[in-house]
Amino acid sequence: MKILLLLFTCLLLTPNAGACPLASNTARITVAGGSLAEILYFLGMEEHIVAVDITSSYPPKAKELPSIGYVRNLSAEGILSLSPTVVIGEDDMGPSEVLAQIKGTGVEIIIVEEKHSAAGIIEKIECVGDIVGRRDSANDLITQQLLPKIGRLEALVSKSEKNPMKIMFILGMQGGSPLAAGRGVSADGLITMIGGINTMSSFKGWKPVGTEAIIEAAPDVILISTRGLTGFGDIDDLKKHPAFRFTPAAINHKIFAMDGMEMLGFGPRTLSAAVSLAKKIAP
Repeated sequence: MKILLLLFTCLLLTPNAGACPLASNTARITVAGGSLAEILYFLGMEEHIVAVDITSSYPPKAKELPSIGYVRNLSAEGILSLSPTVVIGEDDMGPSEVLAQIKGTGVEIIIVEEKHSAAGIIEKIECVGDIVGRRDSANDLITQQLLPKIGRLEALVSKSEKNPMKIMFILGMQGGSPLAAGRGVSADGLITMIGGINTMSSFKGWKPVGTEAIIEAAPDVILISTRGLTGFGDIDDLKKHPAFRFTPAAINHKIFAMDGMEMLGFGPRTLSAAVSLAKKIAP
């Protein structure tokens, strides 16, 4: 734990750590990505935001802003009608032809890199701080609010190192089968953060999985988004589902539901979610 906290402290004291370009004009910010909207509010930049995409659901006030659609399926006309001075987006923002059209009008576009780890969250906040000219404020907030959470998370994870839990993350139902997280997605990063092993690491990305594969995987813990849970009913209904009823997670009551963006957005709230989940699965 001390080694990791020392690493984060060194990053904060290194001027170029997480460095991103300063936007030329932040008077009217359009945001494509829920984690970035969350970070801008975290940094006190809400008065500069003129629009967000539909994944920007936190804080609740963000939902009152004009919507530019889904982060991966944006409309140039919709964005340009809001006269933004800069568009700040996650690295899956698109499509590319829309971004090219927006750039062609002279509107600045800055894309923020995504890394699914605690260090990635810190770097993302530092990056947004650089873009809007609030790096010092970002570092202060990281030190005061986030590093203590990382310390708590490391302490909890250390308890699970000798006997890590096999964890399955379900986004919801697709074609009658649970849609599970494989390697390389945000849920895989969350599982690693809380000291678990992704029991569906045999494939990459998100994939519908059958009953036999789930029983064979034998997850000790099942995580699911609250939105995805509605496809099953409630947690008791999920426990009774043929694909899950004989898993250690169902038998030992280790199925947990939480807001999807809170767990998978990899903004400030994801650290809180990780601490909460690590407490629930720790020995």
